[in-house]
Amino acid sequence: MELLVHGVGGTTPEKMLGDPRTVRVTGDDTAAVFRRAEDAGPPEAPDDATTGGRSRGEPVREAYVWCNLTSGNGSRALWLLLLPFMVVNLAHWMRPAAPDRTRTVRLYGLLVRLVALSLTVLLVAAACEVALDLVAWQCAGVTACSGRHSWLAFLSPAGHGWWSAPGRRLALAALVPTALTALLWYLSHRTWSAYESHRPMARTPEADPNAGALASPGFWYGRRLGARLRAAHTAAGLLTVAAALTFPALRHDHHPALLHTLGLLLGAALLGWALTVVLVVCRRGRSEARLDPRTDRHLVRGLPLGALALLLLATLYAGWSRPGWHSAGRLPGDPVFGTLMLIQGVLAVTLAVVAYDLYRRDPDPRAAMRGLGGPAVALLACALGGVASGGVAQRVADWLDGTRSSLSGPPVTLTWQASAIPPLLVVLLATTGLLAARVARLARAERERVRDQHPGEPEDPARTRAIARTRAMAGLTDRAPLLLAVVAVTTLLFGAAALTGSLTTGLPPARAAHGADEPVRIAAETAQALGSWLVGLGLLLFVTWGRRAYKDASARRTIGILWDVGTFWPRAAHPFAPPCYAERAVPDLTWRTATWTERTGGRLVLSGHSQGSVLVAAAAWQLTPATRERVALLTYGSPLERLYGRWFPAHFGPDALAALHRDIGPWTNLYRRTDPIGGPLRVPGEPQVDHEPLADPRSYGRTPEHPLPAPILGHSDYQDDPAFARARAHLLARLHPGLPAQRPADREGAQEGEEPTG
Repeated sequence: MELLVHGVGGTTPEKMLGDPRTVRVTGDDTAAVFRRAEDAGPPEAPDDATTGGRSRGEPVREAYVWCNLTSGNGSRALWLLLLPFMVVNLAHWMRPAAPDRTRTVRLYGLLVRLVALSLTVLLVAAACEVALDLVAWQCAGVTACSGRHSWLAFLSPAGHGWWSAPGRRLALAALVPTALTALLWYLSHRTWSAYESHRPMARTPEADPNAGALASPGFWYGRRLGARLRAAHTAAGLLTVAAALTFPALRHDHHPALLHTLGLLLGAALLGWALTVVLVVCRRGRSEARLDPRTDRHLVRGLPLGALALLLLATLYAGWSRPGWHSAGRLPGDPVFGTLMLIQGVLAVTLAVVAYDLYRRDPDPRAAMRGLGGPAVALLACALGGVASGGVAQRVADWLDGTRSSLSGPPVTLTWQASAIPPLLVVLLATTGLLAARVARLARAERERVRDQHPGEPEDPARTRAIARTRAMAGLTDRAPLLLAVVAVTTLLFGAAALTGSLTTGLPPARAAHGADEPVRIAAETAQALGSWLVGLGLLLFVTWGRRAYKDASARRTIGILWDVGTFWPRAAHPFAPPCYAERAVPDLTWRTATWTERTGGRLVLSGHSQGSVLVAAAAWQLTPATRERVALLTYGSPLERLYGRWFPAHFGPDALAALHRDIGPWTNLYRRTDPIGGPLRVPGEPQVDHEPLADPRSYGRTPEHPLPAPILGHSDYQDDPAFARARAHLLARLHPGLPAQRPADREGAQEGEEPTG
């Protein structure tokens, strides 16, 4: 049998199997295995019975369709809002390979989890900034602003209503960030139940130490850590809201003494519970050595419930009557965003030091950015979170204050962050220009190679340029580390400058540069204005893309492609990241492979395209040695080494792939030079895993076999190449040819006189 697994973007079982008539063999509407109707056998026969495959001299084919895990209904478009959480979760898995540095590896994971926790606090603090500061404190407290928005009239002090007191306005507005925290908890819990709660097969742990964590029994079942992190991040969000209610009121309370004392006790309780949250995040990371179904029930329930109780007390405390308390200026708490920015910068730099220490212990020349990819990605996640927070606050402030004269606006730190965007874009444009020039040089060099590969054929300059340009563009994937390094370094430098400017001046860039020279003043004013509008434009495009994805299936699939790459890994750092589809897909493939080979005694080819090749490799790591003897791997358009091996060296590095090559049956990898995603695996050992590069296009000019111009396929249609069928047949021939094809007990569904499948 051949079990086909599709790649990014998904496809239909009809297209995978080349037949409009398919039936579901096993699975549900989310992920399932399909066969052609003629291969499925009668309804009363076992699901492994076949009726047509071997009569054509081919193995029976099954298709595992998992695209609904990432690109299903329109609500998946909302996962775009969780982009910073997904990015920081990737940083956890991007550490260098260092199997003998257990403590340093744990420190790396701890630092990433702390960065992830700071992002949750940043998101909720941004919601507090919008709801509590801009709306309830500033706009509702100023008659000129509240008069322009009738829905704020009942909060205005001019009306002398019960809700007009500043503390009560804040308490009412706190419903917004509280609801946001509750929504994140709900989505995390619901998606875990839907996608990640499927237990892997119980089996004997892998003996080969080079196989890495992917071969561990508990790798694809992170229930315990996920529940702990979900509770901790939920508590952190609730505590952030409680602090935003408590400390402004505490700052006002000097008399009576009793109320001030109660505020101090509440503030101390908030600080103590926050330290407990940090300790819970620090104490335990992932444990994959065994399948751990525990959930630490008391901790998981007690941590958010305690934070909720403190939030209720903070609401009561803030809403207490305080005659003479008026809202003016910004809500006390401006230093919060500067402090968060400083903490994130320190954590990112420390993470870089730890990552480089791991890398220098066992250098891998193919590892991206010399092992610093994880810290760079973590810093990028912080930048995304900061820019999004500042952008939302700036847009809401502009909407509330049409005259830009009645409100103080968002915190200065957020304005400085937005002002750093224009110079960052200038650096990115310059880097893009350099990459474009490099592509042009590579394309010119490739033209000579294309001509040399087709001697004797009439020259077609346009055809030659198209092939050479496609090959050169495909090589841009290998330049991604350079682009990320430029973004990370520039972000760190501009972020430090923005933080320094906001702390030293306490003013927005334009006002801080009033006494400076003319060029400096113009640059500051331009950066502030452009930064505000660029952030607003980015958020508008973000929302528009999400709305389009809700209505347009093709746009929804595009978003699904992004998550195919970003959500392969379990949620080990941030519980509010989009769900990990591999915690459903890998157990599915493992169960199907193991049960079919055990039941039939036949030979099976795991055939994966693109991201599907990563899934079949992960599933092969989870198989027992006895099952692996009957399984071969056929990968094509595979990013296993080009992307995963370089960016995730601890799990897909050379040692891990070499160990899989030793333990699995035959393995062949197909690739093209025009493919921007797939490439050679460079796995050492004999026989060779990598097939020679496939010709693309299959014909340079018109021939009797190709009377029309052959297309340049790149990453698509590997199965249509004759080399694919030859490679599959060769794998089956090498896969223990002496084994019986199928046990007699499983032939009941086969038609009389037909040979059973292998």
